[in-house]
Amino acid sequence: MATTTQTRTADTALTIAEKAFELLTCEPAPLVFDASPVPGLPDRTMPLDELRELLVDERYDSDTTDELWRQLAHHAREWGPAWVVGAIGVALPGLTHLAAKISRGHAGHADDVDSEVLAAFLQALRTADLAPPRLWLRLCWAAWRAGAAVVKPDNGEELPLDLPSGSRSPRMPYGHPDLLLGRAAAAGLISAEAAELISATRFGDALIEQLAAERGVTAPVLRMRRRRAERIVAAAVTRGDLSDPTRSSDCREPARAA
Repeated sequence: MATTTQTRTADTALTIAEKAFELLTCEPAPLVFDASPVPGLPDRTMPLDELRELLVDERYDSDTTDELWRQLAHHAREWGPAWVVGAIGVALPGLTHLAAKISRGHAGHADDVDSEVLAAFLQALRTADLAPPRLWLRLCWAAWRAGAAVVKPDNGEELPLDLPSGSRSPRMPYGHPDLLLGRAAAAGLISAEAAELISATRFGDALIEQLAAERGVTAPVLRMRRRRAERIVAAAVTRGDLSDPTRSSDCREPARAA
């Protein structure tokens, strides 16, 4: 959770949440968290803003992070609205980072992205299964998916008015990209896992950091595997090997991307 808060110039759901958190953690009676049950954290109580700074400045393992968020989620569910605001405030550096990343290139949607990210995180905080593993990542993943849906292109495109009425051959390589990936996997050019990785992260809403955590590797390693598989598929497309499903079975290459 080593992220920093991004600057917001206008009131959005996230900046309003930040102001509420500041009121909750100001003197003389800031809301405090008992960190002693959480392995790896200091064995004492601390104000929530101090806890947040600690999480920003230090990197903790998944066991510590899971237990911390299990405690915060329990407090939010059982101890009233102040702890809901408090838990969200602790998460705000990460949520603001996610929202800024999603909004990049979509400034007109920034307010909506902030609102959806916050709403989805709050819903997950209230309802998610709190059992390990990777509780913090699952909470963030819910927020990411909701925010990304705001800027996802609309698939309901209208037909152009000058569309020719006659038929024409489809452009090579025919069909949806997932079909190409399936043909490449069937031909042995890439593995089924590599095809799924490309499909999920390029054409779906999957976050490569989340998939890397689930597979027990780092995100750079997974990106390298994806890049290697994509180059193999691109070369096959250039040769025309994936245009015809009957040809793809005859175009195997010795090297296969894992």
